[in-house]
Amino acid sequence: MSIIAIINQKGGSAKTTTAVNLGATLAENGKKVLLVDVDPQGSSSKWLRCANTEKGIYNVFVENTCISDNIKETSIEGLTIIPSSQWLIGVEKALAAEVGAETILKRKLAELKRDWDYVLIDCPPALGLLSLNALVAAHEILVPLETRIMALDGLAQLLKTVEMVKDRLNPELKINGIIPCRVDKRTRLSVDVIDELKKRFNGMVYDTCIRETVKLAECPSFGQPITIYDTKSPGAEDYRTLAAEVIRRKKI
Repeated sequence: MSIIAIINQKGGSAKTTTAVNLGATLAENGKKVLLVDVDPQGSSSKWLRCANTEKGIYNVFVENTCISDNIKETSIEGLTIIPSSQWLIGVEKALAAEVGAETILKRKLAELKRDWDYVLIDCPPALGLLSLNALVAAHEILVPLETRIMALDGLAQLLKTVEMVKDRLNPELKINGIIPCRVDKRTRLSVDVIDELKKRFNGMVYDTCIRETVKLAECPSFGQPITIYDTKSPGAEDYRTLAAEVIRRKKI
């Protein structure tokens, strides 16, 4: 079972878009996928029509419930989710006196009785306690990165945090890869940023690029991944290519 944290502390980086669509395309490849939404905004949960008035993953962090009791089915075969809720906004305050609060998610995922091929953790756009839990629990991180100059500075800060977590809390953590997202190859800027990424982070950057398309922006409103909303679109093609690359990297 590969546990992958999909993380970027910058908003608008296609993090949730990648979590949902990668989960769907891995499931399309016959993989069992569990998506864990630890973002208080609950975008993945809303997208997959699994947001509700229950506390979801908050129960796992604060009320010590069994993680399996919070798993929900989605409309996509092979893809399940542990939904987020607005209760997560208060999780840091609730756990302020908790010893080892940063290891809760890791301990809870270890209790899973059913095996998945992939557990994808959709992280919040901030490097707080919830993201720290994801980094401690994960085997690898996947970084969706908007192809804009300012995004490179945020990436450098994120990688410093990853190295700190690796040194102190999770020595097995590694960087699975960086995924250029919202790419418009008609502009020189996107091409330049991808070139700079490959220069700075040799070997970390995925061959797959996720192109900027209207269909990708539309599909959350319909509660569907891009592979169902518009199965022949460039976005569907890109995420299928990404899934194949993720599977191939796991085998290496």
